Amino acid sequence: MQMMFSSSPFLFFFFLFFLSVTALNQEGLYLQRLKHSLSDPNGAFSSWSERDLSPCNWTGIACDGAGSVVSVSLSGANLAGPFPDFLCSLPSLSYLNLSNNFLNSSLPVSISKCRSLTLLELSENLLGGPIPPTIADLLYLRHLDLSNCYFSGEIPASFGRFRALEHLDLTENLLTGGIPAVLGNITSLKWIGLAFNPFAPSQLPSELGNLKTLEYLWLSGCHLVGPIPESIWKLSRLTNFDASNNQLTGSIPSTITQMKSVVQIELFNNSLTGELPAAEWSNMTALRRFDVSMNALTGTIPPELCELPLASLNLFNNRLEGLIPESIANSPNLREFKLYGNRLVGSIPSQLGANSALQLIDLSFNNLSGRIPERLCDKGGLNELILLNNSFSGRIPAILGRCRSLTRVRLCSNRLFGEIPAEIFTLPRVFLLDLKDNEFSGNISRTISAAKSLSNLQISRNKLSGSIPSEIGEVVNLVKFQASDNELEGEIPGTMVNLKQLATLDLSNNKLSGEIPKGIQSMKQLSDLNLANNGLSGEIPDEIGSLPVLNYLDLSRNFFSGKIPLSMENLKLNTFNLSYNQLSGEIPPFFEKGVYKDSFLGNPGLCDRANGLCSGKREGKHEGYFWLLRTIYVLAGIVFLVGIVCFIWKYKKFKKMNKGVALSKWTSFHKFGFSEFEILDCLDEAHVIGNGASGKVYKATLSNGETVAVKKLRERAKKDNEGYGDSEKDEFDIEVETLGRIRHKNIVKLWCCCDAGDCKLLVYEYMPNGSLGDLLHSCKGGSLDWSARFKIACDAAEGLSYLHHDCVPPIVHRDVKSNNILLNEHFGAKISDFGVAKIVQRTNKGCPESMSVIAGSYGYIAPEYAYTLHVNEKSDIYSFGVVMLELVTGKRPVDPEFGEKDLASWACLTVDKKGVDQVIDPRLDSSFKQHICKVLDIALLCISPNPVNRPSMRRVVKLLQESDGNFSPMTGKKDTKLSVENFPEMEQVMKV
Repeated sequence: MQMMFSSSPFLFFFFLFFLSVTALNQEGLYLQRLKHSLSDPNGAFSSWSERDLSPCNWTGIACDGAGSVVSVSLSGANLAGPFPDFLCSLPSLSYLNLSNNFLNSSLPVSISKCRSLTLLELSENLLGGPIPPTIADLLYLRHLDLSNCYFSGEIPASFGRFRALEHLDLTENLLTGGIPAVLGNITSLKWIGLAFNPFAPSQLPSELGNLKTLEYLWLSGCHLVGPIPESIWKLSRLTNFDASNNQLTGSIPSTITQMKSVVQIELFNNSLTGELPAAEWSNMTALRRFDVSMNALTGTIPPELCELPLASLNLFNNRLEGLIPESIANSPNLREFKLYGNRLVGSIPSQLGANSALQLIDLSFNNLSGRIPERLCDKGGLNELILLNNSFSGRIPAILGRCRSLTRVRLCSNRLFGEIPAEIFTLPRVFLLDLKDNEFSGNISRTISAAKSLSNLQISRNKLSGSIPSEIGEVVNLVKFQASDNELEGEIPGTMVNLKQLATLDLSNNKLSGEIPKGIQSMKQLSDLNLANNGLSGEIPDEIGSLPVLNYLDLSRNFFSGKIPLSMENLKLNTFNLSYNQLSGEIPPFFEKGVYKDSFLGNPGLCDRANGLCSGKREGKHEGYFWLLRTIYVLAGIVFLVGIVCFIWKYKKFKKMNKGVALSKWTSFHKFGFSEFEILDCLDEAHVIGNGASGKVYKATLSNGETVAVKKLRERAKKDNEGYGDSEKDEFDIEVETLGRIRHKNIVKLWCCCDAGDCKLLVYEYMPNGSLGDLLHSCKGGSLDWSARFKIACDAAEGLSYLHHDCVPPIVHRDVKSNNILLNEHFGAKISDFGVAKIVQRTNKGCPESMSVIAGSYGYIAPEYAYTLHVNEKSDIYSFGVVMLELVTGKRPVDPEFGEKDLASWACLTVDKKGVDQVIDPRLDSSFKQHICKVLDIALLCISPNPVNRPSMRRVVKLLQESDGNFSPMTGKKDTKLSVENFPEMEQVMKV
């Protein structure tokens, strides 16, 4: 080789030239290192070839005129791995965007070496740990976005050294401490976002008033307390101010009108009081969105505020009074107008909607009256018209039937009358039409067939007459149809069975006749069927027993005849009522239990053998037939007795020979003084004391005088287990695993268990007073005085607190309800039934684990659990809040008197509108009213729609203990009247 180059210098220089034109430059090598350090499932680096001379043509790379890399932008590429700090070796790098990836390390202190950076965008990654203080050494940095990550600790004090920073976004992290005053030193800032961090409760620094160029300030959910500093209201360039979801207090000052450039103000869900200032709002000509909802503001709505060209005005859930200013109708930009949950009176301005393309109007829960304006949809953009719970009168304007943009119409609980315009039923986009609790008359229009989007039709409690049109069967998306308490007549149309999505059908308290339509078995989604108090006749269709999800069935007070179909034993019913019909024959064996004793009243022809109500009289022509049957029964009885004797003899022999085998199937958790064989001998139908979805419960009195409760779980068919992974356990395994390792005086004691394959038994301590639900809601409920109820609440709270705070890892019960709280002979309460309990686990991002299905009972399930399936302790706390409401009100969690609501919604609304006297159980001694109100306070906290606002169970125990003193734990006062202004958390539960 040396000889070749020495003899041919031309070849040597050509080889050097070839290397220089084919080798990747140094910046390209740095980027290749980036390529190899990160996981790239989507092929974002596919164009990054090592054969290129320069990286300037690679995806996500930009260079300046000299060929130096100035920008790396790989947002949303699903890259995973540590933060690539070696990118700081690129000397001209000024733009770095790695947002929306899976970077999973901490941010290194060496980030300060990226000295040319003007933009650093790392949002929506898995980056965590403290924010390095050296980041403030980036002297040219103008845009810093670290939002939606997992950064913790405090905002570094070094941030005060930034001199060019204009955009700072740290929202949705795990930052603690408080909002530092040094941010007021960054006078170049135009945009600040610190929302949704778990800062310690602190005041908003007045130093932020030094940021004269600030245009956007986002501080939602930062645990801010105290008043808003006057200096903030003087920021003349501020266009958006959002400090919602805090605990701010004080009033809105008149100096707010100095914010002439402001476009959006959001202060909802705080504790602001006082009146809206009647100052010179005319200065704020740029204001487009004003939201101070969910506070405790009083007084009237300033007309000057309504004269602004607002696009959105939200003042809901306050205590505003007086009239709606007429000037709001002149606003040319108004799209959203929400004033619900106040004390407004008078009428809606008649010209509202005439000058603006109004999209949403919600004035519910006020004292408004007069007629519904006709011009609300003049511009053709109205989507939602919500005016429920007022005193509006007159007819529905027929012109609204031509508002084809409408999707939700809620006019219930008013004084509207006249016929429902036929055009209302033809609106193509309406999915909710709620007109109940008015005085409408006339017929249901046949034009309802055009309501192709309608899924929820509520017209109950009106004066509607005529028949239900057969065209109802063409509304194929209908899920809920409630038309009870009207004067409807005629037959139920046979086309009703075409509604395959229908889940709720309530036609009770009408004048309907005829039979239940044939083909009802096709309505597979039907869960609630209420046809009570009509004139229906004929036999109950056998097909009803094949409805797979039916759990509410009321056919009472009709003229149904014939036998009760045996197929009804297949149903899993929470409510079942066939009373006051003309039914005959025997009651199916499954329903011959105490829980169904009120389901068959007023049917003299029915035969209930379990309670000895069958008559011995027979017609003469059948006498021989019955003698034959009697003879057969006698012979069968003799054969049966012989078989029993043989079985007992063989069983004793088998037990003697295989005693060790049988005993090996038993697992004990406590020392006990009885034999396992005694348990088996007590499993007799005569000893059944309960029957639930999972199995039967027997009362077993043993030879030593001790009494235990034995749950015999039903065998789950093999097909029922299909689809469950190995991680899923059945109820037996969960209950044994949970109760076998925990010990607490307020958790029911599990003595022992037996898992013998086909036979699974759980032996508990016996609780002689049964469940709280059975006792509280039976005729004996009045015997539970307040002292007993309060003791039960404290005991149950301590049991749940133990599960949440003292078990490692914590245990979530997932089915807290009054029927799962058992009472001993002294009415001491213990938590039971851990068949769906769950050990709390967290995902990689720290979020609660998601379940494949919802566990729990209707009326007790937390709202967020129903749609997220996330399991955490807050779900149990909501359920326990409902139990406390049961103790205070004496009412069931779900009751027909609540209408569509459950106990939680009903209690919140009733307390807000009518006061506490309307929710307290009248059977309770009034001398305890002050203490009852304190417990009601705690219950309302527990059922807050926002899980963050619910106290922990440890806190609930403490609040209950303190409530028995001389002061209210929430208000700090002796007054028995609830006060929202002293109780800001309650504002979350007042909007139903």
